[in-house]
Amino acid sequence: MNGFEQLKIWLRYTRLTAILMIISIFVALVSDFGRDFQLIHVLFISEYSQGLKEILNGELWRLFTPAFIHFGIIHILFNMLWLYQLGSAIEQSQHIKRLAVLVIVISLFSNLAQYFWAGPMFGGMSGVVYGLLAYLWVQGKYNPWAGIGLDQNIVVMMLVWFVICWLGFVGNVANMAHTIGLVTGAILGLIFSPNLLRRLRHF
Repeated sequence: MNGFEQLKIWLRYTRLTAILMIISIFVALVSDFGRDFQLIHVLFISEYSQGLKEILNGELWRLFTPAFIHFGIIHILFNMLWLYQLGSAIEQSQHIKRLAVLVIVISLFSNLAQYFWAGPMFGGMSGVVYGLLAYLWVQGKYNPWAGIGLDQNIVVMMLVWFVICWLGFVGNVANMAHTIGLVTGAILGLIFSPNLLRRLRHF
């Protein structure tokens, strides 16, 4: 099987992951990696530090679109690599609808948390990535019948990076988006673990 055939198979079974990656890469390229603010200002959660005025006026897409904004090549490469790995694993094993729910809920809570923590000027898919990471870890632990999970080394590596970011060694990072993404993903992992919920109801 050649590379083109492998790509077709991947696109067939991981359509949402591919769409998210394509939109992110497109936004990064046309905006010169976030430098052209005038071109992408409608993707930020707001242009104001208080009030979420645009969202209150009906621009609801802003709750989710900061995830598509990336600042620099390393930023988008890191996020797309992990989105490809984690998103594909979920989409192939638990269907596109499950991944859609995860991305929507995680991006909503992580973006709002980052806004209220540090203001509107942030972007990146990393909040979603950390949410998917936590979801996969919890599913592997409490819902092993789903056939997905994460290698412990991957979890440790990502958590080490999480701490490094919070300590400020890598510049301006949306740390609260990472944090709430992790928490939201873990909660969703528990919610979608039916055997665990059945045991809790009988506790």
